[in-house]
Amino acid sequence: MKRLSLIATALAATASPLAAQTFAISGGTVVLGDGSEPIQNGMVVVRDGRIVAAGDIRMKLPAGTEVIDATNKWVTPGIVAGFSRLGLAEVDLGASGSDDTETGGSPFSAAIDVTPGVNPKASTIAVSRTDGVTRAVVAPVAAKSIFAGQGAIIDTGDDMDPIVRARAFQFVELGEGGAGIAGGSRTASFAMFRNALREARDLRGRVDSNRQDDVLLTRFDAAALVPVVQGKQLLLVHVERSKDILNVLDLRQEFPGLKIALVGVTEGWLVADKLASSGVWVIASALNDLPSSFEQLAATQSNVGRMRAAGVNVAIGMIDDNDTRYARNQRQYAGNLVALGKVPGAAGVSWSDAFAMISSRPAEAVGLGGEFGSLAAGRRGDVVVWDGDPLELNSAPEAVWIDGVRQPLDNHQTKLRDRYRSLERQALPEAYRK
Repeated sequence: MKRLSLIATALAATASPLAAQTFAISGGTVVLGDGSEPIQNGMVVVRDGRIVAAGDIRMKLPAGTEVIDATNKWVTPGIVAGFSRLGLAEVDLGASGSDDTETGGSPFSAAIDVTPGVNPKASTIAVSRTDGVTRAVVAPVAAKSIFAGQGAIIDTGDDMDPIVRARAFQFVELGEGGAGIAGGSRTASFAMFRNALREARDLRGRVDSNRQDDVLLTRFDAAALVPVVQGKQLLLVHVERSKDILNVLDLRQEFPGLKIALVGVTEGWLVADKLASSGVWVIASALNDLPSSFEQLAATQSNVGRMRAAGVNVAIGMIDDNDTRYARNQRQYAGNLVALGKVPGAAGVSWSDAFAMISSRPAEAVGLGGEFGSLAAGRRGDVVVWDGDPLELNSAPEAVWIDGVRQPLDNHQTKLRDRYRSLERQALPEAYRK
């Protein structure tokens, strides 16, 4: 059994090909990610890419286990981006090839699958990994239809196989966004929504079956919605206004098989009791506090805290909030929710609850809580060692593992920093020497 510092194990990892390791991290403050309190002087053991044990444990380690000293460090599961477009775009420009999130030119909508568009070498993925993000919920953008298509769950590992689950959910844009797509009104978007679900129900998966003349979906779009109606595929719905939230929940009266999760939900606190009793998951925009649109007039930073107090299942996501590249901001938002608990009259959450909202709960919201998001035995070996409290902005990861594989922490930004921060004047481009 060989004990290594974090620096030594980093050098060892860069000297050999990436492979799943058997290792134990001991002596740090261990955060399980399930909402329980941090554990001082804990241990995490990973073998063959999976968590063996974690917490206040002392166990006999397998022969050859690498032991990493995390004294004065924090050890957590990897952060899960609860809603993002990570890996689908580099920059938000209209130039060809710069943005692969919108599908307005395609004849398809619900049948679209983002999987082929996810670029594992996108600079945004490496930057997110460097800040402790190990998994992400990746959704398409609605364009010509309220049905944007089928999103995927990915990892941020430094390899060419990022897809954890393809076609993990169907994403639907309602509210003001959906109204604009459907012709300018919410009533039109809900009529389109219900009509599409009825077409899928009538089709029952038979793409070659006879269909009525008044159908609005292509045959393949309708077929793509069949698993949604049957409750075999998660339906992720973007809504902000309280009444729109209730309208979506009411859809289950006609389509009882729907498995729904809501995204955004700025006015969720107004109907928190209904959300709690429904049991649906909410992937909330954590800190919407301004009425930036008419569907967010009741925006408040206490939204998440009030929903949690009512018993709503809440995770944190980044929809319409630089969701292409700023998944790392989730931990800042989680920390701000903790701070809100100290503001008179505001509703925040506990530290442990906040961290769970960016780790285990996004995984649970998309049906993969048994795979990642926490340090429970049997979960995938996604582990991050931090130099301080991960919900503090001045803390940073010192080591990241995904599926038990040690990951590089360099990216385009760090390479630029290292290249230019100590250049001799004569090494600068000529324009900078005059």
